[in-house]
Amino acid sequence: MNQNEKLLEIKNLKQYFNKGTASEVRAVDGISFDIYRGETLGLVGESGCGKSTTGRTIIRLYDATDGEVLFNGENVHGKKSKKQLKEFNRKMQMIFQDPYASLNPKMKVADIIAEGIDIHGLAVSAKARKERVEELLETVGLNKEHANRYPHEFSGGQRQRIGIARALAVKPEFIIADEPISALDVSIQAQVVNLLKKLQKEKGLTYLFIAHDLSMVKYISDRIGVMYFGKLVELAPADELYKNPLHPYTQALLSAIPLPDPETERTRVRKHYDPSMHQYKEGEEVKMREITSGHFVYCSEREYEQYRKNDQ
Repeated sequence: MNQNEKLLEIKNLKQYFNKGTASEVRAVDGISFDIYRGETLGLVGESGCGKSTTGRTIIRLYDATDGEVLFNGENVHGKKSKKQLKEFNRKMQMIFQDPYASLNPKMKVADIIAEGIDIHGLAVSAKARKERVEELLETVGLNKEHANRYPHEFSGGQRQRIGIARALAVKPEFIIADEPISALDVSIQAQVVNLLKKLQKEKGLTYLFIAHDLSMVKYISDRIGVMYFGKLVELAPADELYKNPLHPYTQALLSAIPLPDPETERTRVRKHYDPSMHQYKEGEEVKMREITSGHFVYCSEREYEQYRKNDQ
């Protein structure tokens, strides 16, 4: 990870659905964070908190309601020519949650993987295309003979590897992994995460890893952001977040992780988060504040002073 080089900058990003109506949903409500080149930023929170919407807005599957997404210093959501959009789509790729729904069942694996290669003209000949597909299959732990099969002939873990190969095909700089292991058996999840870590090391990739499994997120992430109802409530290095969670919601999430010791698990008290504990006065500024180096919490000035006091 290069802490000096920001690959992605998210500034006050908002994604509202049914804006201005009685049924308005503020899925992402003014969040800001950076992702450095070569790191993995984990984004966690319960279902419906806005983490997947954040990923989809970053990659332009949704147009942002407000705010900026800067990738290599350029505004992702600004006006772009077809050529600029094409280049952006090559540099930023996505691995989707459901390996069953994200692969076209009517296409052979070779054509699924090579779709991006064809669109961006990255193969000079049919032979080069075939060789590149076979190389990608072997990179993700499959065999070149798999190229002529259809998605239904593979297990969930194998399908997700095909999805990873498809994302890698255009040689991206940045990959958004949107809950890439949640639809897989526990025995397969670690294999896929280890593959992602290996590929990152070999190819210098940068990841936004979206998930709700906090134990697996810690394993793969350099830093972790915690979302709650569209807000980023805590952001810290992975080890720091687990050792010293500050926001009550983060504490509640971590207390819900089961421990392998039955005796400890039987007597452990889980924490519950009540958002009403935050009583803010009218006009009181609530924002992300740095409590200790690199450890940010969404809080008021009063809460900030209390966090600082408790940390001493």
